[in-house]
Amino acid sequence: MRSELAHIHAWIFDLDNTLYPASCDLFGLIDKRMTIAVARRLDLPLEEAFKVQKRYFHEHGTTLSGLMAEHGVDPHEFLAEVHAIEMDALREDRRLIDAIGSLPGRKLIFTNGDEPYARRVLARLGLSESFEAIHDIHAMAYRPKPHAHAYESMLATFGVDPTRALFAEDMARNLKPAKALGMTTLWVDNGSEQVGRETEHVDFITSDLGAWLAEIMEGPE
Repeated sequence: MRSELAHIHAWIFDLDNTLYPASCDLFGLIDKRMTIAVARRLDLPLEEAFKVQKRYFHEHGTTLSGLMAEHGVDPHEFLAEVHAIEMDALREDRRLIDAIGSLPGRKLIFTNGDEPYARRVLARLGLSESFEAIHDIHAMAYRPKPHAHAYESMLATFGVDPTRALFAEDMARNLKPAKALGMTTLWVDNGSEQVGRETEHVDFITSDLGAWLAEIMEGPE
């Protein structure tokens, strides 16, 4: 293990666009189903539903949080509907599977999605047995990343010392609260979000998670 990461005991991973390439575009499929779901629930044309969907995402962290706050939408029903997508684009990455399996300490999933969806993704990626647990949107009490509560609830639930934890995430803005709590941060830069000039909360950057994990396990620099 590289010396600057030898203290890490808990390896925490976002799910979507982090454990698989953003080019798989599962979010594109989910996005379309979400627009339809918003239109149906709010009785809006698709164009207006899309605008509402994106506004809630930016104002509340997720579209679901906005729908719950503004319209009392049932979260379990909504997530089951929007996550009912095909996952044919996902492929196993043996290097990633082996690298995660070789990491010392605990391994957790921290996602704004829900656990049933996360387990489907992990199964397609060959990672079903790779993680101790999943901290999902329900466990966050529907206050998603980047809300501080999401991180605090995850750390408390699993008894994680943030100063001995690394968090890998494709959305740079979601790393800022993790860094503030003392976590080491890894930005998986795959085009999901541009970090811009705010780099003080990013400790490491990679465009290939499997390659990066394999590299750090080769030994100290």
